[in-house]
Amino acid sequence: MKISVNKNLLIVSGLLASFVIASPKDVSAQKKAHKKPNFVLVMADDLGYSDLGCYGGEINTPNLDRIAKQGMQFTEFYNVSRCCPTRASLLSGLYNHDAGIGDMTTPQNDTGYRGYLGKNTVTIAEVLKQSGYRTAMAGKWHISNTITQQNKDDQMKWLNHQAEHPLFSPADQYPTSRGFEKFYGTIWGVIDFYDPFSLVEGNKPVTSVPKNYYHTDAINDKAAGYIREFSKGDQPFFLYIAHNAPHWPIQAPEEDIERYKDTYKVGWEVIRENRYKKMVSLGLIDPNKVKLSPRHPAQLSWADNPNKEWDARAMAVHAAMIDRMDRGLGRVIKALEETGEMNNTVFVFLSDNGASAELSDKYGPGFDRPGQTRDGREISYATDKTVMPGAQTTFFSIGPAWANVANTPFRLWKSQSLEGGIHTPMIVSWPAGIKNKGSKTGHVGHVMDFMATFIDMAGVSYPKEFNGNAITPLEGVSLAGVFSGQKAASHQALFNEHEGSKYVRLADWKLVVAGPSKKWQLYNLATDKSELNDLAAQYPDKVKTLSAMWDDWASKHHVLPKPSK
Repeated sequence: MKISVNKNLLIVSGLLASFVIASPKDVSAQKKAHKKPNFVLVMADDLGYSDLGCYGGEINTPNLDRIAKQGMQFTEFYNVSRCCPTRASLLSGLYNHDAGIGDMTTPQNDTGYRGYLGKNTVTIAEVLKQSGYRTAMAGKWHISNTITQQNKDDQMKWLNHQAEHPLFSPADQYPTSRGFEKFYGTIWGVIDFYDPFSLVEGNKPVTSVPKNYYHTDAINDKAAGYIREFSKGDQPFFLYIAHNAPHWPIQAPEEDIERYKDTYKVGWEVIRENRYKKMVSLGLIDPNKVKLSPRHPAQLSWADNPNKEWDARAMAVHAAMIDRMDRGLGRVIKALEETGEMNNTVFVFLSDNGASAELSDKYGPGFDRPGQTRDGREISYATDKTVMPGAQTTFFSIGPAWANVANTPFRLWKSQSLEGGIHTPMIVSWPAGIKNKGSKTGHVGHVMDFMATFIDMAGVSYPKEFNGNAITPLEGVSLAGVFSGQKAASHQALFNEHEGSKYVRLADWKLVVAGPSKKWQLYNLATDKSELNDLAAQYPDKVKTLSAMWDDWASKHHVLPKPSK
């Protein structure tokens, strides 16, 4: 009996000891397991469809590739073809014209072109914050009216960090006035990555940056810090990371550029062919349905290019910027893992539009582009490619030929409604919810779907009113069912308009105006995803039906088509 009692006591003692030892960890795990999901939404700027390794690119992106392998990749996801409109649609859950940003941030006397998020909108951050979420943003805002100095000399002094002014846009349009309790980033769009203009923390200007500052690193490190802070509490969080990279000016640390110094010397045709082949091997595209579109006819062949050294270097800088961004996002992912938040976090990555064909050197200094560094060094906008790109003292871009490569296999680029402008890579990881890890989905989604998705997963209702203002009804559709492997509803039709380029997509039919042509072009995306075979003449009734749909949408959504610039 004595032995039996002792044995039982030992068993009980062992169980108690086991409970005491495991308790803190188990309670923490239980707390996170029962908490509403966190959301980390990451958006790159001017990243091409095939730039990431997991989408066919040769750029080293192991962290984002890992997100794809432990989650899912979308092959049919759409943005709004330009930075400001996409951001407005993404945060509001509306078509961008309904949100007030049909074009850019210059205010116009029209509901669809106010240049900022109107009072008829509510942001993801506002809805989630009201329901108990912590909210933070790091990166590029670019959805508020820009305040400029009336005198050009005063504006240039401000851009060159030789003068200070308290506001970059109206204060009630700052992120901290639209649901984000914490914000670190830039209010305007174009920046010097080593000393960005319009840099703000909270609602106060950051008047100086440390030596060896690089904005991509600062965004990622600030985001990782927010995660570590928020994880100490019991509330779920929404974190929006809006990178400026790889938008021009193409600037990167020399050691990163060195990694790609020889990669692009083979030329744009070879890189584009290699990307296409890799996309086929990854199962991203069916070569019978998605052909590699021809090189843009206005561009030189690599063999005839007199500036091979400059152009190879330019794309190397672009790659270095993406490589650096990926490494920083690795630190964000590490913060999620080390705080125990990764399992219950929906981590999303996408791009705001296709890669840009803009020739930044044609602009020169002015508006949002400095003429000098803070210490007085002249910034080069040389158009003759005599100054090599990459340094802080250069404001260059990759140009149309490399943009065509970055958007493989599609035609055209940023601002256009062909697939090269609107088709975005989109990956999502959610360890607690995505069972079919490493899967790919052809579900057709749109950036305005994130509002519907996040509030669906958080169990929150979209408001009819907010701060005393009537709110435009939600236009996005939840992706939550797609994440969990269920059949989910999608958009019956999708529409777009930006500076005269426009489209309507109904099932696999797409009617589009893009490039120099002002005429409707018709494509069957089921067999011609690269939009090579215009069927408008063959199916005039289809053109008539779809164009009428677009007209009806435009009249109901504050769209004023403008001629292309």
